[in-house]
Amino acid sequence: MARTVRALVIDKPGEHRMVTGPVADPGPGEVRVAVHATGLAHSDRALYDGTRAPELARYPVTPGHEWSGTVEAVGEGVDPALVGRRTVGEGLHGCQMCEPCRQGVAGGCVRGYAQTGFTEPGACADVLIIPARRLHLLDDSADLGAATLLEPAAAVAEAVLAGQPLPGSRIAVVGAGTRGLLAVQLLAAHSPAVLHVLDPWLVRAERALPMGASAAVTPYDCAPLYGRCDLVLLMADSGCEPTDACRLARPGGRVVLCGEFESDGQGLDSEVLTASQLTVSAVTGASTRSWAHAVRAFRSGLLDLRPLITDELPLEDFARAMTLLDEDGSGEQPKVLLRP
Repeated sequence: MARTVRALVIDKPGEHRMVTGPVADPGPGEVRVAVHATGLAHSDRALYDGTRAPELARYPVTPGHEWSGTVEAVGEGVDPALVGRRTVGEGLHGCQMCEPCRQGVAGGCVRGYAQTGFTEPGACADVLIIPARRLHLLDDSADLGAATLLEPAAAVAEAVLAGQPLPGSRIAVVGAGTRGLLAVQLLAAHSPAVLHVLDPWLVRAERALPMGASAAVTPYDCAPLYGRCDLVLLMADSGCEPTDACRLARPGGRVVLCGEFESDGQGLDSEVLTASQLTVSAVTGASTRSWAHAVRAFRSGLLDLRPLITDELPLEDFARAMTLLDEDGSGEQPKVLLRP
């Protein structure tokens, strides 16, 4: 009797169902992964609500871009020794032929946007089939639940590497959600002189203290930091405007915007940028290099991801998971895992 597997499908905004069907074999160059867990982020909530930009979503689709699992089958041309290995994997589907892809620009493929869980089948399912070249292997003893956060960790690693932190740097991370806390851990490994964390909710900022931050403040109390930071990382979910983050940087300093920002209709203040001669970078995805950086930090113990997980639910509780991702005004930012 043929094995059947399940997959959750969002048919259109606000409507989802569970489907079952025969398990598919991986094609040439592909692997089939038995999904251990899938992390849900606010981008998944936007996909479900229909508020994600039309060019960044395609319905019907199986969501799930943050995942971990174990390779259970390989296709033609793939090393059979991969079977049984714990793994995570890249979700962006670049063509690997255009100039941005060849230069490692995450999400910059000129052939258009394609990503697991948004435009391609994701990991809210029993199994996931992906190209073997996108795998990043983990140790046999790796915590697969915690490893689901390596997808956002890789995006944060892209921002950290863009910021070029040096030992003894004065650094500010603006936003203490999941990505902000990941940034703190990665930056702490660079031995900064000070590592400030700013968040409108002080209780969130204070979560960063045991992770390597030296001070937690709110944006309303940060005036003494203006013009004093060598590097500023601004998270898209921080509630802070880019121009305000730039005011934290010293003359000649660096500012990195991490995530997908919505336009406020005003843009960056050119006077702030030019007067302080700032270097501003923007990061919206993760390159293969950044994935390798994040996985290496996880394997070496520099990234402690388990404390960031707030809820674990069975795949059937997708609707409840969506409600947990709602902002409740408490300042909490849930990190929900779904388990097949």
